[in-house]
Amino acid sequence: MLKNLFRKREYVTVNRVYLDNKSIPNIPDGKWINCNKCKNIIYTEDLQRNYNVCINCGFHFKISAKERIKQIFDENSFTYLFEEIVSENPLDFAGYEDKLKINKEKSKLNEAVITGVGSINSNKVATAIMDSNFMMGSMGSAVGEKITRIIEYATENKLPLIIFTASGGARMQEGIFSLMQMAKTSAAIAKHNKEGLLYISVITNPTTGGVTASFAMLGDIIISEPNSVIGFAGRRVIENTINEKLPEDFQSAEFALEKGLIDSIVKRKDLKEYLSKILSLHEVIEYAK
Repeated sequence: MLKNLFRKREYVTVNRVYLDNKSIPNIPDGKWINCNKCKNIIYTEDLQRNYNVCINCGFHFKISAKERIKQIFDENSFTYLFEEIVSENPLDFAGYEDKLKINKEKSKLNEAVITGVGSINSNKVATAIMDSNFMMGSMGSAVGEKITRIIEYATENKLPLIIFTASGGARMQEGIFSLMQMAKTSAAIAKHNKEGLLYISVITNPTTGGVTASFAMLGDIIISEPNSVIGFAGRRVIENTINEKLPEDFQSAEFALEKGLIDSIVKRKDLKEYLSKILSLHEVIEYAK
């Protein structure tokens, strides 16, 4: 009867219904976190071991671009490219330089996207990984330039391309310079496609605005993590425009899959192997040609 008494459960959660204002325990900062969906309290180390996915309801927490690299790419295989490209203030937008400085310090990134090359189970790919911790992953001219350059690098070196999207859309502080990135990145992808090279788009939560309206939806294969928000205009904007109530699952990855907008939904823990299989299959097909 006592043999399992001191055995640690694989995962630990605390249900909020048992915690009232008078009995909230004194828990050290950073040890526990609330799930945004089911509201259960999760032990942080358990969450990290589970790919930052809620062990109770499967909610996929946002992760940084660097965490994505650790999860997806083979150890010590990733090489950063185009890190020298950073945002300026082309429109002299008030306070923009200060905001960039704050976001660099907070996110430990130079911009809202990391670009480079790496291997996924020994399959070499070029990649861009957006990070919503930097100004909500908004696409300014530096983000567009970095993504365009990695696409061109993939084209020149005959590499498959994977872009992980996470963005609130165009960066308003750069106005038309931001919107121009939609055309620039799309044109680069068209050239990559013309060479018969593979482009996989991996959509994560959220992917909206100009990113959705350009390179995010141009993949030969479009994958999404579960419950990701995928859309252009915001839900309230659309409802106010058409004077109608939208379905509850509108702009979710599941809704997009049902309507044929994306090809598949893949859980984070399965994503590396899923991408590896696609890359290996594409290599076999190209060799057969």
